[in-house]
Amino acid sequence: MPSLNVSFTDEELEGVRAAAAADGKSLKQYLHDLGVREMQRRQFIAGASHWADRLRGEFDDAFLDDVPPAERPGGATAA
Repeated sequence: MPSLNVSFTDEELEGVRAAAAADGKSLKQYLHDLGVREMQRRQFIAGASHWADRLRGEFDDAFLDDVPPAERPGGATAA
């Protein structure tokens, strides 16, 4: 299985060790989970953004008064 070496200052390593201990995990498991969690967070954000972009027009049509004037059909002059 691939692995990597990560460098920390003494203060950083102390903080990461404390965070791992607070989660009841080994340093290795904590750092692994942190990387995987960040990857999953980014995938979630990308999916949520895609979903919102896909439905934005329908939402704007239903709540036209909440659309900023410059983004309304017809531009800033539409009311």
